[in-house]
Formats: sequence, structure tokens, C-alpha cells
Amino acid sequence: MELIILGSGTGVPSVKRGSPAALIKAGNQSILLDSGSGTLARMLRAGVTYKEVDAALYSHIHPDHVADLVPLIFACKYHEDPRTKDLRILGGRGFRDYFEGLRSVYGSWIEPETFRIHIQEVLADNIEIGELRITTLPLEHAPESVGYRVTSHSGRTVVYSGDTDYCRNIVELARGADILMLECSFPEGQKVKGHLTPALAGRIAHEAGCTRLVLTHLYPPCDQSDIRGDCQDVFPGEVLVAEDMMRIAI
Repeated sequence: MELIILGSGTGVPSVKRGSPAALIKAGNQSILLDSGSGTLARMLRAGVTYKEVDAALYSHIHPDHVADLVPLIFACKYHEDPRTKDLRILGGRGFRDYFEGLRSVYGSWIEPETFRIHIQEVLADNIEIGELRITTLPLEHAPESVGYRVTSHSGRTVVYSGDTDYCRNIVELARGADILMLECSFPEGQKVKGHLTPALAGRIAHEAGCTRLVLTHLYPPCDQSDIRGDCQDVFPGEVLVAEDMMRIAI
């Protein structure tokens, strides 16, 4: 099982950090976690094409997390190399209405012809995708926000928060995870409602008993601060600061 950070930044343009996205590879399965702007190109650099993604899991529908959904589906229609296997898309409550809104704008340009799209709204659910088990819980950010726990057939686990504030559900979702990938939007002293700081991320990882913590969704001020050190003051385990195209074996 491998976690690939495709975008470690936010919606703020950066030459260093792309918009939020990550990829989980487990055996012959590829699971996309969010798809901010530029995800498709970085996914290709990681060795995965638009045809290979089995499922796309969306934490919420803010633009920096969903911007490449339409380009993903549009690419799958490329007539010389079209996608043929079905695509599963998971999102929080209201995601189906959001997708119907996209259909009303783009029409046939995002209507699949050689495959099918299966959309499923999730809240507190357990879902099987191939050999992977996906567990979801609602989190504290947007009304539709959900976090994902992905468990392999061997029991390895990756938990992805998307955007969230501190809440009990992210602690429960992350309980005993091998990798916890948490947003860490701003340094200490710059707390914003609906987002985490390093100390709060460390608190979640410590309370959940995680093995490794990956800090991602980093706004520019994070690169001028010792966010790893501030997090390690609270969490005794391994702390990684995400970088675009970082690969983590699990």
C-alpha cells in the first residue's frame, strides 16, 4: 500500500504546492482523494492515468478540492484512448445535487459513453471498493464535509481528513491508523475556524494513537514556520510535512 501526495497546498497559487489531492495505491487499485486544480498532470507524473483510477473520494465541494473532477471525466472521453471501466465517486450529503449542477453546465461533455459513473453520498458509512474498505464520518468544516479511512485487505490503514476543525469524529476515524493525513492550514497563533493548526493536528494524532502523521493543505505562512516542531510538542510519533509528489510506503 502506498500514499502519494499529489497536491500539498490550498487554493492559493504556489509554485511549490499544488491544490489538494492524494492517491492511494493498493495492489492493482488506485483511489483518488480529492482533485484540486492540476491533479491530472501530477497523477500522470506518479504513473497513474485517468483510466486507472477506480474511485474518487471527495471530502467536500470547495473549489480547491474538486476543480479537476470535470477535467477527469472529460479526459476519460478521449476517443483514441477512452476509459472503459466504471468510475465510483463518493462525496458527502448534497454531492449528487452538485454533480447534477455540473451536468447542467457541461452537458454531454461530461456524459460518459464507454463507461459508467456511480455516485454515492456518504455520511457514517462502510463501503467496499474491490479489496479496500472505506469508512466515513462527517467532520467539522463545510456542511457536506466527510473524512475517509481506507483499509487494505492486510489491515493497513490511511485516514484522510480533507478540511476540518478539531472534532471527536476525526479522532474516532483515525483510531490506530498507520497514516493519518491531516490538514494543517495555518501556523500556531493564526487559527481559523474550520481548520487545524500544528498543535491541534498533533492532539488528534495523539488521542487517536496513530503511528505516523502527515501535515498537508498548507497555506503559505506554514512554510515560514516550524510546523513540524510545533506538532511534535504534542504528538510523540513520526511527523511528516507533505510535499508534492511525496511517496509514503505503508
